[in-house]
Amino acid sequence: MPNITVQWYAGRTDQQKREIVAAITDAMVRIAKTTPDQVHIVFQDVEKSNWGVNGRLASDT
Repeated sequence: MPNITVQWYAGRTDQQKREIVAAITDAMVRIAKTTPDQVHIVFQDVEKSNWGVNGRLASDT
């Protein structure tokens, strides 16, 4: 069973998450030859102040 974690900046809408879940599930079913009920996706919404990029906090960019 594929377990997929999506870490991204907080602030995405539920509709955006629905679309991502559908797209990732479709890709896993097509490429990994699994079934939709086996695909589990977890979103981890991270505040920019808790993410570092290129030696700086993302919130400082």
